[in-house]
Amino acid sequence: MNVAVAKTTTGATLDGTFAAARGRLPGTGSVTETRQRAFDAFTVGGLPTRRVEEWKYTDLRRLLGDVAPLAAAPDAATLAEARAAVAALKDGDTQKLVLVDGVFAADLSDLATENGVTVHLLSAVLANEANPARADLLLSKVNDVMLSLNAAFATDGLVIGVADGTELTKPLQIVHVATRPHAASFTRSLVQIGHKAKATLVETFVATEAAKAYQVHDTTVIWVGDDSDLQHVRVMEDAIDAASIASAIVTVGARTKFNTFSLTTGGAVSRYQSFITLAGEGSELSTNSIHLLRGQQHGDCTFVIDHATPGCLSRENFRAVLDERAHSVFQGKINVHQIAQQTDGKMMSRALLLSDDAEIDNKPELEIFADDVQCGHGATVGALDDSLLFYLRARGLPEKEAQALLIQAFVGEALESIVNDDLRDVAIGAAERWLGTRA
Repeated sequence: MNVAVAKTTTGATLDGTFAAARGRLPGTGSVTETRQRAFDAFTVGGLPTRRVEEWKYTDLRRLLGDVAPLAAAPDAATLAEARAAVAALKDGDTQKLVLVDGVFAADLSDLATENGVTVHLLSAVLANEANPARADLLLSKVNDVMLSLNAAFATDGLVIGVADGTELTKPLQIVHVATRPHAASFTRSLVQIGHKAKATLVETFVATEAAKAYQVHDTTVIWVGDDSDLQHVRVMEDAIDAASIASAIVTVGARTKFNTFSLTTGGAVSRYQSFITLAGEGSELSTNSIHLLRGQQHGDCTFVIDHATPGCLSRENFRAVLDERAHSVFQGKINVHQIAQQTDGKMMSRALLLSDDAEIDNKPELEIFADDVQCGHGATVGALDDSLLFYLRARGLPEKEAQALLIQAFVGEALESIVNDDLRDVAIGAAERWLGTRA
Protein backbone atom coordinates (compact mmCIF):
# COMPACT_ATOMS: atom_id res chain seq x y z
CA MET A 1 0.00 0.00 0.00
CA ASN A 2 1.37 3.37 -0.95
CA VAL A 3 0.91 6.07 1.62
CA ALA A 4 1.20 9.69 0.57
CA VAL A 5 2.74 11.80 3.31
CA ALA A 6 1.96 15.49 3.15
CA LYS A 7 4.84 17.84 3.81
CA THR A 8 4.77 19.86 6.98
CA THR A 9 4.45 23.60 6.81
CA THR A 10 8.14 23.81 7.62
CA GLY A 11 9.00 21.46 4.77
CA ALA A 12 6.92 23.37 2.28
CA THR A 13 8.45 26.66 3.42
CA LEU A 14 11.97 25.30 3.11
CA ASP A 15 11.28 23.99 -0.37
CA GLY A 16 10.44 27.52 -1.42
CA THR A 17 13.37 29.04 0.46
CA PHE A 18 15.85 26.64 -1.13
CA ALA A 19 14.42 27.13 -4.60
CA ALA A 20 14.67 30.90 -4.20
CA ALA A 21 18.19 30.83 -2.73
CA ARG A 22 19.76 28.18 -4.95
CA GLY A 23 20.63 30.59 -7.73
CA ARG A 24 22.66 32.90 -5.49
CA LEU A 25 24.49 30.29 -3.46
CA PRO A 26 28.19 29.99 -4.41
CA GLY A 27 29.20 27.14 -6.69
CA THR A 28 27.95 25.47 -9.85
CA GLY A 29 28.01 21.98 -11.35
CA SER A 30 29.11 19.39 -8.78
CA VAL A 31 28.60 21.88 -5.95
CA THR A 32 25.00 22.48 -6.99
CA GLU A 33 24.42 18.73 -7.22
CA THR A 34 25.90 18.17 -3.74
CA ARG A 35 23.70 20.93 -2.32
CA GLN A 36 20.61 19.34 -3.86
CA ARG A 37 21.49 15.90 -2.44
CA ALA A 38 22.07 17.45 0.97
CA PHE A 39 18.72 19.24 0.83
CA ASP A 40 16.98 16.03 -0.27
CA ALA A 41 18.58 14.22 2.70
CA PHE A 42 17.25 16.90 5.02
CA THR A 43 13.73 16.79 3.63
CA VAL A 44 13.45 13.04 4.32
CA GLY A 45 13.24 13.73 8.04
CA GLY A 46 12.74 17.48 8.25
CA LEU A 47 13.49 19.35 11.44
CA PRO A 48 14.32 16.83 14.21
CA THR A 49 11.66 15.93 16.74
CA ARG A 50 11.69 13.87 19.95
CA ARG A 51 11.21 10.78 17.82
CA VAL A 52 14.84 11.11 16.69
CA GLU A 53 16.90 9.63 19.54
CA GLU A 54 19.84 12.03 19.10
CA TRP A 55 17.41 14.96 19.38
CA LYS A 56 15.16 13.50 22.07
CA TYR A 57 15.54 16.49 24.41
CA THR A 58 15.74 19.20 21.74
CA ASP A 59 12.63 19.06 19.60
CA LEU A 60 13.55 21.56 16.90
CA ARG A 61 10.21 21.33 15.17
CA ARG A 62 8.62 22.65 18.37
CA LEU A 63 11.42 24.92 19.60
CA LEU A 64 12.53 26.40 16.28
CA GLY A 65 9.20 26.25 14.50
CA ASP A 66 10.60 27.10 11.10
CA VAL A 67 13.77 28.14 9.33
CA ALA A 68 13.88 31.87 8.74
CA PRO A 69 14.55 33.31 5.27
CA LEU A 70 18.18 33.48 4.19
CA ALA A 71 19.81 36.71 5.39
CA ALA A 72 20.47 39.34 2.77
CA ALA A 73 24.09 40.17 2.02
CA PRO A 74 25.37 42.87 4.38
CA ASP A 75 25.12 46.44 3.13
CA ALA A 76 27.05 49.52 4.22
CA ALA A 77 24.77 50.16 7.19
CA THR A 78 24.93 46.63 8.58
CA LEU A 79 28.69 46.49 8.04
CA ALA A 80 29.03 49.66 10.08
CA GLU A 81 26.99 48.10 12.88
CA ALA A 82 29.05 44.93 12.66
CA ARG A 83 32.27 46.93 12.82
CA ALA A 84 31.14 48.47 16.10
CA ALA A 85 30.28 45.03 17.47
CA VAL A 86 33.70 43.68 16.53
CA ALA A 87 35.43 46.72 18.00
CA ALA A 88 33.61 46.11 21.27
CA LEU A 89 35.15 42.66 21.59
CA LYS A 90 38.01 42.47 24.03
CA ASP A 91 39.73 39.36 22.80
CA GLY A 92 43.36 40.31 23.09
CA ASP A 93 45.81 39.97 20.23
CA THR A 94 44.11 37.69 17.70
CA GLN A 95 43.86 37.53 13.93
CA LYS A 96 40.19 38.29 13.40
CA LEU A 97 38.32 36.89 10.40
CA VAL A 98 34.78 38.27 10.39
CA LEU A 99 31.60 36.83 8.91
CA VAL A 100 28.58 39.15 8.89
CA ASP A 101 25.18 37.48 8.41
CA GLY A 102 26.99 34.51 6.89
CA VAL A 103 29.18 36.48 4.46
CA PHE A 104 32.88 37.22 4.85
CA ALA A 105 33.60 40.90 5.56
CA ALA A 106 37.10 41.69 4.30
CA ASP A 107 37.10 45.28 5.58
CA LEU A 108 36.47 44.07 9.13
CA SER A 109 39.06 41.29 9.00
CA ASP A 110 42.78 41.04 9.50
CA LEU A 111 44.05 39.45 6.30
CA ALA A 112 47.77 39.56 7.15
CA THR A 113 48.59 35.94 7.87
CA GLU A 114 51.61 34.51 9.61
CA ASN A 115 54.10 32.35 7.74
CA GLY A 116 52.71 28.87 7.28
CA VAL A 117 49.07 29.98 7.40
CA THR A 118 46.70 30.16 4.44
CA VAL A 119 43.17 31.57 4.51
CA HIS A 120 40.67 31.25 1.69
CA LEU A 121 36.97 32.03 1.49
CA LEU A 122 34.71 29.02 1.23
CA SER A 123 32.58 30.89 -1.30
CA ALA A 124 35.61 31.44 -3.54
CA VAL A 125 36.70 27.81 -3.32
CA LEU A 126 33.19 26.57 -4.13
CA ALA A 127 33.03 28.91 -7.11
CA ASN A 128 36.39 27.77 -8.50
CA GLU A 129 35.41 25.36 -11.26
CA ALA A 130 39.07 24.36 -11.74
CA ASN A 131 39.04 22.72 -8.30
CA PRO A 132 37.63 19.20 -8.79
CA ALA A 133 37.35 18.59 -5.03
CA ARG A 134 35.41 21.76 -4.22
CA ALA A 135 32.12 19.94 -3.67
CA ASP A 136 33.81 17.69 -1.10
CA LEU A 137 33.94 20.67 1.26
CA LEU A 138 30.19 20.31 1.74
CA LEU A 139 30.31 16.60 2.52
CA SER A 140 30.28 15.17 6.02
CA LYS A 141 31.11 11.79 7.53
CA VAL A 142 28.39 12.40 10.14
CA ASN A 143 24.80 11.58 9.25
CA ASP A 144 22.77 14.41 10.74
CA VAL A 145 19.87 16.27 9.15
CA MET A 146 21.00 19.68 10.39
CA LEU A 147 24.45 19.11 8.90
CA SER A 148 22.70 18.32 5.63
CA LEU A 149 20.69 21.54 5.87
CA ASN A 150 23.90 23.46 6.52
CA ALA A 151 25.57 21.91 3.46
CA ALA A 152 22.58 22.78 1.27
CA PHE A 153 22.51 26.47 2.26
CA ALA A 154 26.14 27.30 3.19
CA THR A 155 26.87 30.80 1.91
CA ASP A 156 30.39 31.39 3.11
CA GLY A 157 33.03 30.53 5.65
CA LEU A 158 36.75 30.06 5.81
CA VAL A 159 39.17 27.42 4.60
CA ILE A 160 42.21 27.70 6.85
CA GLY A 161 45.44 25.76 6.59
CA VAL A 162 48.30 25.69 9.11
CA ALA A 163 51.37 24.07 7.58
CA ASP A 164 53.40 21.28 9.14
CA GLY A 165 55.68 22.48 11.93
CA THR A 166 54.04 25.90 12.26
CA GLU A 167 53.58 27.40 15.71
CA LEU A 168 51.22 30.36 15.58
CA THR A 169 52.18 33.35 17.68
CA LYS A 170 48.59 34.55 18.05
CA PRO A 171 45.17 32.87 17.89
CA LEU A 172 43.06 32.68 14.76
CA GLN A 173 39.62 34.04 15.55
CA ILE A 174 36.47 33.56 13.49
CA VAL A 175 33.91 36.18 14.51
CA HIS A 176 30.27 35.65 13.54
CA VAL A 177 28.17 38.82 13.69
CA ALA A 178 24.39 38.81 13.22
CA THR A 179 22.78 42.09 12.22
CA ARG A 180 19.40 41.18 10.68
CA PRO A 181 16.09 40.47 12.39
CA HIS A 182 14.37 37.14 11.66
CA ALA A 183 16.97 36.00 9.13
CA ALA A 184 19.01 32.83 8.87
CA SER A 185 22.74 32.53 8.15
CA PHE A 186 24.51 29.34 7.12
CA THR A 187 28.28 29.24 7.53
CA ARG A 188 30.80 26.46 7.16
CA SER A 189 34.52 26.59 7.90
CA LEU A 190 37.29 24.06 7.46
CA VAL A 191 40.52 24.15 9.45
CA GLN A 192 43.48 21.89 8.78
CA ILE A 193 46.30 21.83 11.30
CA GLY A 194 49.45 20.17 9.92
CA HIS A 195 51.80 17.74 11.64
CA LYS A 196 53.88 19.07 14.55
CA ALA A 197 51.93 22.32 14.49
CA LYS A 198 50.64 24.38 17.39
CA ALA A 199 47.67 26.72 17.13
CA THR A 200 44.74 28.31 18.92
CA LEU A 201 41.37 28.68 17.20
CA VAL A 202 38.66 30.94 18.60
CA GLU A 203 35.04 31.11 17.47
CA THR A 204 32.91 34.00 18.70
CA PHE A 205 29.20 34.60 18.10
CA VAL A 206 27.75 38.07 18.75
CA ALA A 207 24.93 40.29 17.48
CA THR A 208 24.11 43.94 16.96
CA GLU A 209 21.11 45.51 18.68
CA ALA A 210 19.09 45.33 15.44
CA ALA A 211 19.40 41.55 15.24
CA LYS A 212 16.29 39.95 16.73
CA ALA A 213 14.98 36.40 16.55
CA TYR A 214 17.60 35.41 13.98
CA GLN A 215 18.93 31.92 13.33
CA VAL A 216 22.53 30.75 13.09
CA HIS A 217 23.44 27.47 11.36
CA ASP A 218 27.20 26.92 11.58
CA THR A 219 29.53 23.99 10.93
CA THR A 220 33.26 23.78 11.62
CA VAL A 221 35.31 20.88 10.28
CA ILE A 222 38.75 20.45 11.86
CA TRP A 223 41.61 18.10 11.07
CA VAL A 224 44.54 18.03 13.51
CA GLY A 225 47.75 16.37 12.32
CA ASP A 226 50.11 14.06 14.22
CA ASP A 227 52.21 15.43 17.10
CA SER A 228 50.24 18.68 17.13
CA ASP A 229 48.54 20.86 19.72
CA LEU A 230 45.25 22.67 19.04
CA GLN A 231 43.50 24.83 21.62
CA HIS A 232 39.91 25.59 20.64
CA VAL A 233 37.77 28.21 22.40
CA ARG A 234 34.14 28.90 21.51
CA VAL A 235 32.08 31.68 23.10
CA MET A 236 28.40 31.99 22.12
CA GLU A 237 26.88 35.31 23.17
CA ASP A 238 24.08 35.50 20.64
CA ALA A 239 20.96 37.59 21.27
CA ILE A 240 18.68 36.19 23.93
CA ASP A 241 15.90 35.48 21.39
CA ALA A 242 18.14 33.92 18.73
CA ALA A 243 18.45 30.30 17.70
CA SER A 244 21.81 28.67 17.11
CA ILE A 245 22.46 25.20 15.71
CA ALA A 246 26.22 24.64 15.48
CA SER A 247 28.29 21.55 14.76
CA ALA A 248 31.96 20.64 14.97
CA ILE A 249 33.43 17.61 13.22
CA VAL A 250 36.97 16.98 14.44
CA THR A 251 39.53 14.35 13.46
CA VAL A 252 42.60 14.11 15.71
CA GLY A 253 45.87 12.50 14.62
CA ALA A 254 48.45 10.57 16.65
CA ARG A 255 50.22 11.85 19.79
CA THR A 256 48.21 15.05 19.55
CA LYS A 257 46.63 17.27 22.16
CA PHE A 258 43.20 18.76 21.45
CA ASN A 259 41.71 20.98 24.13
CA THR A 260 38.27 22.45 23.40
CA PHE A 261 36.21 24.84 25.53
CA SER A 262 32.72 26.21 24.89
CA LEU A 263 30.60 28.72 26.77
CA THR A 264 26.94 29.40 25.96
CA THR A 265 25.05 32.32 27.46
CA GLY A 266 22.90 33.48 24.52
CA GLY A 267 20.10 32.16 22.39
CA ALA A 268 16.52 31.19 23.13
CA VAL A 269 17.36 27.83 21.56
CA SER A 270 20.88 26.54 21.06
CA ARG A 271 22.55 23.27 20.32
CA TYR A 272 26.29 22.74 20.00
CA GLN A 273 27.06 19.25 18.80
CA SER A 274 30.63 18.05 18.47
CA PHE A 275 31.70 14.81 16.80
CA ILE A 276 35.34 14.03 17.62
CA THR A 277 37.31 11.07 16.30
CA LEU A 278 40.60 10.12 17.93
CA ALA A 279 42.11 8.61 14.81
CA GLY A 280 45.76 8.34 15.89
CA GLU A 281 47.38 6.49 18.78
CA GLY A 282 48.41 8.17 22.01
CA SER A 283 46.35 11.36 21.70
CA GLU A 284 44.73 13.37 24.48
CA LEU A 285 41.36 15.09 24.28
CA SER A 286 39.94 17.51 26.83
CA THR A 287 36.48 19.07 26.46
CA ASN A 288 35.10 21.65 28.86
CA SER A 289 31.66 23.18 28.32
CA ILE A 290 29.52 25.63 30.29
CA HIS A 291 25.86 26.60 30.03
CA LEU A 292 24.78 29.78 31.78
CA LEU A 293 21.06 30.05 31.04
CA ARG A 294 18.00 31.79 32.42
CA GLY A 295 14.44 32.72 31.49
CA GLN A 296 13.09 30.08 29.12
CA GLN A 297 16.37 29.46 27.32
CA HIS A 298 16.96 25.96 26.01
CA GLY A 299 20.59 24.87 25.56
CA ASP A 300 21.85 21.51 24.27
CA CYS A 301 25.45 20.34 24.49
CA THR A 302 26.05 17.07 22.65
CA PHE A 303 29.46 15.42 22.38
CA VAL A 304 30.15 12.17 20.55
CA ILE A 305 33.71 10.90 20.96
CA ASP A 306 35.04 8.02 18.91
CA HIS A 307 38.09 6.22 20.26
CA ALA A 308 39.18 4.61 16.99
CA THR A 309 42.81 3.79 17.89
CA PRO A 310 44.65 2.42 20.96
CA GLY A 311 46.07 4.35 23.88
CA CYS A 312 44.05 7.57 23.75
CA LEU A 313 42.69 9.60 26.66
CA SER A 314 39.51 11.68 26.68
CA ARG A 315 37.98 13.86 29.37
CA GLU A 316 34.55 15.52 29.14
CA ASN A 317 33.59 18.11 31.72
CA PHE A 318 30.21 19.86 31.51
CA ARG A 319 28.87 22.51 33.90
CA ALA A 320 25.44 24.13 33.81
CA VAL A 321 24.08 27.00 35.89
CA LEU A 322 20.34 27.34 35.30
CA ASP A 323 18.00 30.02 36.58
CA GLU A 324 14.25 30.62 36.30
CA ARG A 325 12.76 28.17 33.71
CA ALA A 326 15.94 27.44 31.77
CA HIS A 327 16.43 23.96 30.34
CA SER A 328 19.85 22.43 29.69
CA VAL A 329 20.68 19.19 27.93
CA PHE A 330 23.97 17.30 28.10
CA GLN A 331 24.43 14.27 25.88
CA GLY A 332 27.85 12.66 26.10
CA LYS A 333 28.68 9.52 24.19
CA ILE A 334 31.97 7.64 24.15
CA ASN A 335 32.42 4.95 21.51
CA VAL A 336 35.39 2.64 22.04
CA HIS A 337 36.17 0.62 18.95
CA GLN A 338 37.48 -2.95 19.25
CA ILE A 339 40.95 -1.86 18.17
CA ALA A 340 41.07 0.93 20.76
CA GLN A 341 42.72 -0.99 23.58
CA GLN A 342 44.08 0.95 26.59
CA THR A 343 41.48 3.65 26.14
CA ASP A 344 40.98 5.98 29.10
CA GLY A 345 37.71 7.88 28.74
CA LYS A 346 35.68 9.73 31.35
CA MET A 347 32.84 12.24 31.33
CA MET A 348 31.31 14.29 34.10
CA SER A 349 28.26 16.55 34.16
CA ARG A 350 27.48 18.92 37.03
CA ALA A 351 24.48 21.22 37.20
CA LEU A 352 23.60 24.01 39.58
CA LEU A 353 19.89 24.85 39.68
CA LEU A 354 19.10 28.33 40.96
CA SER A 355 15.35 27.86 40.63
CA ASP A 356 12.85 25.08 41.29
CA ASP A 357 11.61 25.49 37.71
CA ALA A 358 15.00 25.03 36.04
CA GLU A 359 15.63 21.66 34.42
CA ILE A 360 18.50 19.56 33.12
CA ASP A 361 18.57 16.31 31.18
CA ASN A 362 21.75 14.25 31.30
CA LYS A 363 22.26 11.40 28.87
CA PRO A 364 25.66 9.69 29.22
CA GLU A 365 26.37 6.74 26.94
CA LEU A 366 29.28 4.31 26.71
CA GLU A 367 29.64 1.84 23.87
CA ILE A 368 32.73 -0.31 24.47
CA PHE A 369 33.95 -3.06 22.17
CA ALA A 370 37.51 -3.33 23.55
CA ASP A 371 38.64 -5.32 26.61
CA ASP A 372 41.49 -3.30 28.11
CA VAL A 373 39.84 0.05 28.85
CA GLN A 374 39.01 2.44 31.67
CA CYS A 375 35.78 4.32 31.06
CA GLY A 376 33.26 5.97 33.32
CA HIS A 377 30.77 8.76 33.72
CA GLY A 378 29.06 10.69 36.47
CA ALA A 379 26.49 13.40 36.98
CA THR A 380 25.41 15.61 39.86
CA VAL A 381 22.59 18.13 40.20
CA GLY A 382 22.23 20.47 43.15
CA ALA A 383 21.51 23.93 44.47
CA LEU A 384 23.71 26.58 46.04
CA ASP A 385 25.09 25.48 49.40
CA ASP A 386 23.06 27.28 52.09
CA SER A 387 25.86 26.99 54.66
CA LEU A 388 28.36 28.63 52.32
CA LEU A 389 25.85 31.36 51.46
CA PHE A 390 25.29 31.99 55.15
CA TYR A 391 29.06 32.11 55.73
CA LEU A 392 29.56 34.73 53.00
CA ARG A 393 26.54 36.81 54.02
CA ALA A 394 27.66 36.75 57.64
CA ARG A 395 30.79 38.55 56.44
CA GLY A 396 28.79 41.37 54.92
CA LEU A 397 28.29 40.27 51.32
CA PRO A 398 24.87 40.97 49.80
CA GLU A 399 23.02 37.83 48.73
CA LYS A 400 23.53 38.34 44.98
CA GLU A 401 27.26 38.90 45.40
CA ALA A 402 27.54 35.84 47.62
CA GLN A 403 25.68 33.76 45.03
CA ALA A 404 27.90 35.14 42.26
CA LEU A 405 31.03 34.09 44.14
CA LEU A 406 29.75 30.54 44.54
CA ILE A 407 28.69 30.34 40.88
CA GLN A 408 32.09 31.59 39.75
CA ALA A 409 33.73 28.91 41.86
CA PHE A 410 31.40 26.29 40.38
CA VAL A 411 32.38 27.07 36.77
CA GLY A 412 35.95 28.01 37.62
CA GLU A 413 37.49 24.61 36.88
CA ALA A 414 36.15 24.62 33.33
CA LEU A 415 37.26 28.22 32.76
CA GLU A 416 40.75 27.43 34.02
CA SER A 417 41.11 24.81 31.28
CA ILE A 418 41.67 27.63 28.75
CA VAL A 419 45.43 27.82 28.33
CA ASN A 420 45.67 31.27 26.74
CA ASP A 421 45.46 33.95 29.46
CA ASP A 422 43.73 36.54 27.23
CA LEU A 423 41.13 34.06 26.02
CA ARG A 424 40.52 32.83 29.54
CA ASP A 425 39.80 36.42 30.50
CA VAL A 426 37.39 36.69 27.57
CA ALA A 427 35.41 33.67 28.77
CA ILE A 428 35.49 34.91 32.35
CA GLY A 429 34.22 38.28 31.12
CA ALA A 430 31.30 36.62 29.31
CA ALA A 431 30.44 34.66 32.46
CA GLU A 432 30.64 37.83 34.56
CA ARG A 433 28.32 39.65 32.13
CA TRP A 434 25.77 36.88 32.60
CA LEU A 435 26.12 37.10 36.35
CA GLY A 436 25.88 40.88 36.22
CA THR A 437 22.50 40.79 34.49
CA ARG A 438 20.88 38.46 37.00
CA ALA A 439 17.82 40.08 38.53
